[in-house]
Amino acid sequence: VFWGLDKKAQRKHFPSVNWLISYSKYSKALESFYDKFDSDFIDIRTKAREVLQREDDLNEIVQLVGKDALAETDKITLETAKLLREDYLAQNAFTPYDKFCPFYKSVWMMRNIIHFNTLANQAVERGAGSDGQKITYSVIKHRLGDLFYRLVSQKFEDPAEGEDVLVAKFKKLYDDLTVGFRNLEDESR
Repeated sequence: VFWGLDKKAQRKHFPSVNWLISYSKYSKALESFYDKFDSDFIDIRTKAREVLQREDDLNEIVQLVGKDALAETDKITLETAKLLREDYLAQNAFTPYDKFCPFYKSVWMMRNIIHFNTLANQAVERGAGSDGQKITYSVIKHRLGDLFYRLVSQKFEDPAEGEDVLVAKFKKLYDDLTVGFRNLEDESR
């Protein structure tokens, strides 16, 4: 395992690990475990890495032209990366819900974040409805604000409640995201 450190300190991350240059040689050795635990994990992890890499590429553009000049899908990528950085990767060891994170919680949190990213991109790419009403990232965040709040709040779920309880909550959020985006698209047609 190699932990690549950032040149500049990142807030909320100690010791300032750069997830873009860090790696583990154990990934291949653990693939059979990951497949047994959750067959989707490797794909979800790969998509999360791609989002973080894309964010790094977009940050240079944002510094030059600003966030408002980005395509809607790029705005979604930046928001998803922020969710991954601040709500998934950041950890507070002084709280009961975050002092440790069982693997099932990690997988479901990441699954829901990537599911949001996928659904948001699909909604934006499907374009304008018949009346010309366009789905933008701003519309998504405004209309699905309660779901977005639940997405951000996943990390506050306490593993002490038990795996069955937490997995049921995470599955419900996953399903609610699917329904919420379907309703949003239906309303804009």
